[in-house]
Amino acid sequence: MRSGSLEVFYLADNVYVVGHKSPDTDSVASAISYANLKNQLGLPEIFVPAAAGEINNETRFVLEHFNVPVPEVLTDAKGKKIILVDHNEVAQAVDNINEAELMEVVDHHKIGDIQTGSPIFFHNEPVGCAASIISAMYDQNKVVISKEIAGVMMSAILSDTVLFKSPTCTEKDKVEVAKLAKICGEDPQEYGIAMLSAKSDISSKTARDIVKGDYKHFDFAGTKAGVGQIEVMDLAALVDRREAILADMEEVRKEEGLDFVLIMLTDVMKEASDLLFVGSPAEKFEQAFEGKIENQSIYKEGVLSRKKQVVPPLEAAFK
Repeated sequence: MRSGSLEVFYLADNVYVVGHKSPDTDSVASAISYANLKNQLGLPEIFVPAAAGEINNETRFVLEHFNVPVPEVLTDAKGKKIILVDHNEVAQAVDNINEAELMEVVDHHKIGDIQTGSPIFFHNEPVGCAASIISAMYDQNKVVISKEIAGVMMSAILSDTVLFKSPTCTEKDKVEVAKLAKICGEDPQEYGIAMLSAKSDISSKTARDIVKGDYKHFDFAGTKAGVGQIEVMDLAALVDRREAILADMEEVRKEEGLDFVLIMLTDVMKEASDLLFVGSPAEKFEQAFEGKIENQSIYKEGVLSRKKQVVPPLEAAFK
């Protein structure tokens, strides 16, 4: 089924639209909404939304709320036609991305190390969410946005910008949410709190789930790291899990051959993060965040964004 539908036929020559590993709501919502847009443009290909791993609680809440099917899981890109959304780095992409035919990239992060043998469509903007870019593309292409698609894109923007509190949030993100909210009939603030509450429910999560739930690999001038984040409404919910999380971080570090692992425990309401650290060099971690490690962490008020407030200081410290 094609135009106006979320249903597709899964064929070997499909073009798969997929976000990064350890998928968050933006990576999944962007895959769904961009595949839907492409399928309505009268192109000969079939565009299939995919997730590069199991979806998290927040994303499941979003898809169930708007009655949108969960995308198929895609973990190997070899021999496939691929469009990347919400990332453009090899370490964050599905396995064997260099053995795929990369068709397009739509992203809002820094330019990474993805390479192609010929020119492709590459759209990158400094906004808070990839879904903001895609939402605007619907208007640019004069394609009507359904209630379901509006809902998942709005959810992604609210999630990535932490209800507009993140320093990554731009005016474009706010404009797109206002537009999408009218289409899907939700109050952004009221719905956003419910969505983040679903994300914050860690009662069924293991320490490994917390560490790897929103987790990416980085290379800081030869120092290999894993940097993750979990957002909760109140850090008190994580107090009793702290030692188990630290122990699992060390296990992940050894398993993946990394120099260090950093996990942001982010309190959405207080707008602060407890930055847990295992590995070395500890002095670079302290330099990056201008503090002293106490109980394997540094607490930073006002820090909500991995992309804008954690990765750049680490890059500067490791230069």
